[in-house]
Amino acid sequence: MMSQKSKSVDAGIWMKLTKLVMGLVLLAGAMAVFQWYQPVIRQNEGMQRRIIHLRKQIAEENKIAQTLQAKIGSVTTNDFTLDRLAREKLGYAKPGEKVVRFETINASLPSR
Repeated sequence: MMSQKSKSVDAGIWMKLTKLVMGLVLLAGAMAVFQWYQPVIRQNEGMQRRIIHLRKQIAEENKIAQTLQAKIGSVTTNDFTLDRLAREKLGYAKPGEKVVRFETINASLPSR
């Protein structure tokens, strides 16, 4: 009778050890897969950050485009705006008008 008990006890220990080893093998496999995909995950995170940055940049550029479209619309529909821009930017004047130009003084010169 003694030999039957020891065989059943030994089989129980070997089953437990087999389950433990299989669990450790599965854990090691999961860790290997994680390590294998880790560079891809980091690359994906970097691309997501870049997408967020580019979307912010697109929003800023869209605001600038709307402002420029508004300026273009005002120039094409309002003659007064076109006249004002020609005077300011190009220094044009109507016949008989006197043009006064102000020059800025260099701030690096010492005052007297």
